[in-house]
Amino acid sequence: MTYDLKIAGGTIVDGSGGAGYRGDVGIVDGRIAALGDAPDDARETIDAAGAVVAPGFVDIHTHYDAQVIWDRKLSISPWHGVTTAVIGNCGFGVAPTRPEHRDLIVRTLEKVEGMSVAALNEGLGAEWPFETFPEYLDAIDASGVSINVGVLLGHTPLRLYVMGEEATERIATDDEIEKMQALVTEAMKAGAVGFATSRAPTHVAYDGRKVPSRVCDAAEIFALAQAMGDAGGGLLEATAGRGFFLDEYAEVAKIPGCSVTWTALLAGLALGKGNHEEQLVKSEEMAADGLRVFPQVTPRPLNFEYQFKEPFMFEAMSIFKPVSAADFDGKKKLYQDPEFRTIFREKMETVAENFRSSFGKTVISQSPSDPSLDERPLFEVAKERNQAPTDFALDLSLAENLETRFRMPVANHDEDEVEPLLKASSTVLGLSDAGAHASQLCDACLPTYLLSRWVREKQVFTLEEAVRMLTSRPADVAGLTDRGLLAEGRPADVTIFDPETVGAGPLERVYDFPAGADRLVSKESGIRAVIVNGVTIRKDGADVLQDDAPMPGGVLRQHRVAT
Repeated sequence: MTYDLKIAGGTIVDGSGGAGYRGDVGIVDGRIAALGDAPDDARETIDAAGAVVAPGFVDIHTHYDAQVIWDRKLSISPWHGVTTAVIGNCGFGVAPTRPEHRDLIVRTLEKVEGMSVAALNEGLGAEWPFETFPEYLDAIDASGVSINVGVLLGHTPLRLYVMGEEATERIATDDEIEKMQALVTEAMKAGAVGFATSRAPTHVAYDGRKVPSRVCDAAEIFALAQAMGDAGGGLLEATAGRGFFLDEYAEVAKIPGCSVTWTALLAGLALGKGNHEEQLVKSEEMAADGLRVFPQVTPRPLNFEYQFKEPFMFEAMSIFKPVSAADFDGKKKLYQDPEFRTIFREKMETVAENFRSSFGKTVISQSPSDPSLDERPLFEVAKERNQAPTDFALDLSLAENLETRFRMPVANHDEDEVEPLLKASSTVLGLSDAGAHASQLCDACLPTYLLSRWVREKQVFTLEEAVRMLTSRPADVAGLTDRGLLAEGRPADVTIFDPETVGAGPLERVYDFPAGADRLVSKESGIRAVIVNGVTIRKDGADVLQDDAPMPGGVLRQHRVAT
């Protein structure tokens, strides 16, 4: 036998959690043909001496739904070793979408996922290459993509498709629910890995409306989950909020073939009833009862950069409802209004303690007119100016045409509190949010951060445990039965990294999105090579494939292999 590719002399950590061992990997026709002992010659050989040879990392919480249409390389996830990404989380997505609703979807993504309308319009084009969900999956495969993509059907586009703008205003009729169930069945048969929804109060759509999934009742979600179960089962991904939380997740998990994963179990932040410790206890009890309900956790502190032209951090507050509905000039007018300022100031003194504490740690990340303010604490500068922090933040923003950037720590900053969440038997790594909030945060580097901070520096996890957390564990939760492990006969998704240097670099702001839109990126270190279905896509920190080359990834149609 002659291998297409041979990975020689590395330490194989296969994703199962078992001990690593020295050996070679032989790859033929996109699959692993030999593991451990691979004695035959190869057309290409990668020297992995001193490196770990692991399954490609699996990221089950991304938002590349629109980006996959214009960026076939799905940067930046592959930089950090990701070979499989699940998109459509939190109930958002771009399909199914009628042509007359495209603007509503774009404006919703602008509000809830911090995406640039100009970038979305230029990237998706005047005529989207799909309308239905099956057409969307086909469009991804027709264009090509560098890594594997599992797709969740989003509740927000689904409701808009069936109900129009009334989806943001009322519960569905029985007839409308039946139509949605039929579309869930259609999506599952086409290859969706599941269905996603959101109840998060921060998810505010265009014109200050609730996103459609927040308007429905729990009965609608149960009906759609049942349709998923009837179609063979799948994953329900939910963003936590009132009316559909742990008790309801348990009921969905009792539907044959159905699993639930929810966003997110974060130290210092409770998105539903109870604090994070109480939610963890409940989750562990459900796991002990055999229920497949998996809270998503992250090893990274959650920081948000924001501007008052899109004040995502505050939009769950009732006082910001008119702000959400206002255009740019309307926002500025509200920020100048004395009554608004008084209420805002008083509200921030009485909000929940964790949010108040986070706001108190806000820094001015970028002041275009006064760089001396960059990285200075908001409260400190406001005190120097004899102003309330809210008033100073608004004054500075208004003076800079709402271009001032602030950074606020939201959750997960106490590593002593984070550690039990990462170690729990019920949890799964998630919430990289890759592709969303691109100008506000960048956690797509979650895998390399875990390996550097929690393995090498803190030594909380062994290398084998961390690789399992990044590979077979999320693959199992998402129902991706042929990913996440190195084994003979399996698809050859492989990440090769140096355990002594692997890590994530500092955040950098770049302007490489369509229409010149900006985003934050983090460069990787120590990732020697990334291989998808037997094809090397990155090597030594650079893309191997040309932009117009055939791409080795594709849609993972439910539990089946991309072809």
